[in-house]
Amino acid sequence: MPCVRSLLRLLAALAACGAVAFLGYCVYFDWKRRGDPAFRRRLRDKRRAQQQKTEGQGAQLWDPARNEKLQELFLQEVLMGELWLSRGEHRMGVEHLSNALLVCRQPRELLKVFKHTLPPKVFEMLLHNIPLLCQQFEADMNEQEYLEDDPD
Repeated sequence: MPCVRSLLRLLAALAACGAVAFLGYCVYFDWKRRGDPAFRRRLRDKRRAQQQKTEGQGAQLWDPARNEKLQELFLQEVLMGELWLSRGEHRMGVEHLSNALLVCRQPRELLKVFKHTLPPKVFEMLLHNIPLLCQQFEADMNEQEYLEDDPD
């Protein structure tokens, strides 16, 4: 039995020495890597590229030309919805008003306006159409993300 204990102690000591050596290896090469001027330059370039990418996306969100186009689309959809409703085509009118809700900056306020101005039947159709429109919008956005991520 004393032989087994001494063998276990020897194995434990070897494992501890191996762990210390491995940690020393990791620390030494990490120190060398961080001290390398090429590594610092690559890291700096990567951070700049990431920062420019996020700034570019922020600029896209607040682009005045894009906002102007959204306003035009909103007004066009509201006018088309009113036109279809005046002709008695409730389904087409609700579809256009739903599209207007989709691009509107304040959809809750617009819903309040629609509640007071639209006939109750048409407003109910609009409320039933909103979840379907949201699902379709999410599916379109996921498809667009997939196409942007696709390298082909």
